[in-house]
Amino acid sequence: MNSFDEVFGAVKGFCKERLALATYNLFIEGLDAVSFDGKTATIGVRSEFIRGIVDTRYRDLLAEGFRTLLGFDVGIEFQLPPAEQDTAQSAAREGGPGSGYEFTFENFIVGSTNKFAYAAAQAVAANPSGAYNPLFIWGGSGLGKTHLLSAIQFEIHKNFPEYKIVYVDGETFTNEIITAIHDNTTTQFHNKYRAADVLLVDDIQFIGGKESTQEEFFHTFDALHRAGKQIVLVSDRPPKEIKSLVERLRSRFEMGLTADIQPPDFETRVAIIRRKADLLDMDLPDEVSEYIANRLKTNIRQLEGVVKKLNAYQKIENIQPVIGVAQTAIKDILSETQPVPVTVEKILSEVARTFNTTPEMLRGPSRRSNVSNARKVSMYVIREVTGMSMDDVGKEFGGRDHSTVVYAVNDLSRKLETDTRLRETVEDIIKNVRA
Repeated sequence: MNSFDEVFGAVKGFCKERLALATYNLFIEGLDAVSFDGKTATIGVRSEFIRGIVDTRYRDLLAEGFRTLLGFDVGIEFQLPPAEQDTAQSAAREGGPGSGYEFTFENFIVGSTNKFAYAAAQAVAANPSGAYNPLFIWGGSGLGKTHLLSAIQFEIHKNFPEYKIVYVDGETFTNEIITAIHDNTTTQFHNKYRAADVLLVDDIQFIGGKESTQEEFFHTFDALHRAGKQIVLVSDRPPKEIKSLVERLRSRFEMGLTADIQPPDFETRVAIIRRKADLLDMDLPDEVSEYIANRLKTNIRQLEGVVKKLNAYQKIENIQPVIGVAQTAIKDILSETQPVPVTVEKILSEVARTFNTTPEMLRGPSRRSNVSNARKVSMYVIREVTGMSMDDVGKEFGGRDHSTVVYAVNDLSRKLETDTRLRETVEDIIKNVRA
């Protein structure tokens, strides 16, 4: 690699393989390579909000990427654009949110389908560990769960600046414990999480089926809860539907308050569209807002994405936001937000994390019991999710022949009929790789 741009591009690729696509697109994709002096990488971020999230949640992952690619540890510094630096400094002086902060309670549109979760989140932010502990928020993709979690983080930080807040997603927590076990750094891992005053976990469903991760999270949860520390968990499904979650964790997740977020009703969708247009200083006709709201009903990110498209058309090409243009913008957004085809690599990574092994071991010749069983699960899930032929599946596993794959898939299918725990684990793996 001849330039820092190329190195950082590879580091971002490393992160992309280990994060949910929506997470990567929101927080990592827009990072810029600024400079590298051989010891410290300076990375450009577009807003104080993004800097805070990346620094809190993804600094360790970025550092791991540099270490993997370069072979040595690299320090990381974040740099805001000059205008954003001024805004951030002003906001810090005033003790209020900067203009670049998107995910606050003030920016959350409340409607009939999310008002309970919103009120619960506000109560927790106002009185950590004194309202609902734990708070468990669940709902489908693009409905505002991460918005509420980030708003809680922002509000607590504003009102209780001395509090140590740890914000992580389930996938990163899993990767961190695997690394800690491998590198014999579990003491540092414990110190990071068990010293928190507030623990916020996004996508907690990803720990389902991963025994070492669940064991570690159980002890972390208990240590924090006994100490009266606030815990907030977010998931795409309620605890009872995370099938491969151990019962003692499920019962703890349900011991506080569970709040769901459902797709917004028509009035809320229109309000979301108008709020986004206002934030972009865009004059959007009522009939266009209502047209969009009538056609996109289940995903807030899509609603906001269409408004951003219309704004770009108007600002860049001077195309006015009429219904005909909205039709084109909707088609573009639906095309862009189609689920990315699940790759073999994603399946192997998820299975490897679940069974405490590695994709390389799954592809290799090892006949150790846990690796062999995980390999069968991998072959079965690849067939189930991608529809690849037995021969093509075999090629992904070091050229194993057709009969070997057939045996593995059929053997796993038979076990699923009688082994409830295995069936639930496989079901959660499939849900996670499709998320």
